[in-house]
Amino acid sequence: MTNEHTATVQRAMSGFLETGDVDTLGTFLHPDFVHRRPGGHDASKAEWLEAVRAAQARLTAMEVEIRHLLPAGDHVVVHTVRRLPGGPAIAVIELWRFEDGLIVEGNEIIEPLSQVEANLRWWEPAR
Repeated sequence: MTNEHTATVQRAMSGFLETGDVDTLGTFLHPDFVHRRPGGHDASKAEWLEAVRAAQARLTAMEVEIRHLLPAGDHVVVHTVRRLPGGPAIAVIELWRFEDGLIVEGNEIIEPLSQVEANLRWWEPAR
């Protein structure tokens, strides 16, 4: 299923980014879909699609550069760099999990590229 899952993620992403069709995006999601972000920011399928719909005007102008698309069993990992006109560039790591051929879980981590140096401080030797 790995190649099918990768193709599904590509179709879902490119379809939404090209058309802005949130309803079609929803067809790739399992009824029990949950979207997770750090800090306990979980959203159901309906909540996440509503958030995407609310941000749609800004997202249509977004540039997305796919750096990595890695299949792993029932998961697909996507690493992108995204840019909004006039906004900061962000690195996004998404881990999509599949069940019954649909995306049932999405985990997303976002890091503004302007904050990378500050976020690397934990690598510094202890004093």
